[in-house]
Amino acid sequence: MSMGEIGRKVRFGVIGLGGRGRGQLETLLQMEDVEIPVVCDIYPDRAEQGAELVEKARGVRPDVALDDREVTCRKDIEGVFIFSNWETHIRIALDAIDNGIRPAMEVGGANSVEECWELVRMSEKKGVPVMLLENCCYGKEEMTLLRMVRDGLFGELVHVQGGYEHDLRDEIGNGDINRHYRQRHFLNRNAELYPTHELGPIARYLNINRGNRMVSLVSVASKAAGLHTWLQEHRADTPLTNAPVHEGDIVNTIITCANGETILLTHDCTLPRPYSRGGRIQGTRGIWMEDNRSIYIDGRSPADPTYWTHRWESDAAYMAEYEHPLWKEYEEFGLRGGHGGMDYLVLRAYVESVQNHTEPPIDVYDTAAWMAITALSEHSIAAGSQSVPIPDFTNGRWICPRKPVEGMYSLDL
Repeated sequence: MSMGEIGRKVRFGVIGLGGRGRGQLETLLQMEDVEIPVVCDIYPDRAEQGAELVEKARGVRPDVALDDREVTCRKDIEGVFIFSNWETHIRIALDAIDNGIRPAMEVGGANSVEECWELVRMSEKKGVPVMLLENCCYGKEEMTLLRMVRDGLFGELVHVQGGYEHDLRDEIGNGDINRHYRQRHFLNRNAELYPTHELGPIARYLNINRGNRMVSLVSVASKAAGLHTWLQEHRADTPLTNAPVHEGDIVNTIITCANGETILLTHDCTLPRPYSRGGRIQGTRGIWMEDNRSIYIDGRSPADPTYWTHRWESDAAYMAEYEHPLWKEYEEFGLRGGHGGMDYLVLRAYVESVQNHTEPPIDVYDTAAWMAITALSEHSIAAGSQSVPIPDFTNGRWICPRKPVEGMYSLDL
């Protein structure tokens, strides 16, 4: 199916209509082959806002539910989008799978390793695929880098870095006012709370669950000073001003892989800073760095005798040379949706997997492995930054050849 081509109509439920959910719903309503017969949120005003969006776009008012179980038990939908709070993602997905409905979950870390195992086992038992809506896997930069990696530009990969480095003090500090779930996680947990934006693309660079896997991790958290300072300055008239904050301002997690590579993830959300995903790819033939938009390729980048013979160059020419074909077609079609257009791509990848009854490009094993990092990092920090083993959610099948997911949204080809 080419970009913009209309497939068979598919009916989906939408659960969770906060800011993220409403934005994603608006993107879905741009797809003529997507029908939304039911929307759901625990807050009546948000559920009503979602219903109004559907009615305005389609001329038909959807059913409105305040309990997600009213959606996951329906027989008239094939899939469900889960845009609710982090704590409920896997529980709602399990309910959907149990009723033969394919779930697509927004990102966030897992509450426990056990719930990740439950997700894998239920999906395998029922034969119902799961997709994590990790939009960064479809970012233009990330897909271009994936082509560079697959083409061998960096040689054999040795080390990869990524981060969620985003000043969210306002969002977190006002979470009780805005009904945003991040606040309770930062007040009560100390972990790599949001690993998948960086880890999703990295996992594809390193063929995780496809001939490689993550074996162990060590997490280290700094003190928690940034959010506490912000609360004292901006919420001094509330109990939050003295609330203990458990989440360290900087959480670094080092992951080792079966094939010998290392991954460094950084979570940094409560100190003042510009946004970055902190990317770095380093191999036997070169290195790429996100924050200075630079690259060095052995034998290709210019040499400078006055600076140890090595000199950074801009990555612009490489980004143009290796632009992913999906993004070339997408830009001709016209970008839409949030986050520079990548939201549309990840949603569309899921929609078309449901339409065609195929495996999604980000499957249940990816979902479990990436989400589990949160719970595992929490264990590591609590144990004094000890090394923690990472489960193999494929039960050994990571070493076996896997049929690549085909189609324009494939992350395998």
